[in-house]
Amino acid sequence: MKKADKLNAAQKSRTLVRFESRFEDGFISGYVLGVGPAWFMLLLVDDRVRFNGHQFFRMSNISKLRTDPYEKFVETAMKKRKLRRPKAPRVDLSTTETLLRSTLGKCPLTTIHTEGVDPNVCYIGRIIAIDATTVSMLEIRPGAVWHRKPSSFRLRDITRLNIGGDYEDALYLVGGEPAVC
Repeated sequence: MKKADKLNAAQKSRTLVRFESRFEDGFISGYVLGVGPAWFMLLLVDDRVRFNGHQFFRMSNISKLRTDPYEKFVETAMKKRKLRRPKAPRVDLSTTETLLRSTLGKCPLTTIHTEGVDPNVCYIGRIIAIDATTVSMLEIRPGAVWHRKPSSFRLRDITRLNIGGDYEDALYLVGGEPAVC
């Protein structure tokens, strides 16, 4: 079965999945919320057994996709914690450009990963411009201080995006709006 078919089946059945990324050690777990031609959307379940934002992965970068073997435990813990799945944001998973455009305004900060360029770095900030080949972002530092000048990233280098995670929310809570956007 193709990855897209497995992802679509997991979305339809609301099954907790687990997979590996070629850029990370370990595994990633969550609920598939959408599948496009090259990208899919995951409601991340972190190691604290809590929802932690939405992540978007290129299908070509994942392997060993399967039902999470601890699905029953995770769902029981979440039920006892009275955690409900947040509503999936409406996004266009067709291309990297359409994905970025459709996430604008969903959350105040976006995390961009370019793991093929540097697997140990991610960039967090406010997207300020997108064209057919690049995205510009005003970054926020780990201490919640905004950079003064935007950074640019090639769309083809983007391997993963995150929105609405706990860390991004904390940065925005402390850093607020950038002085210049």
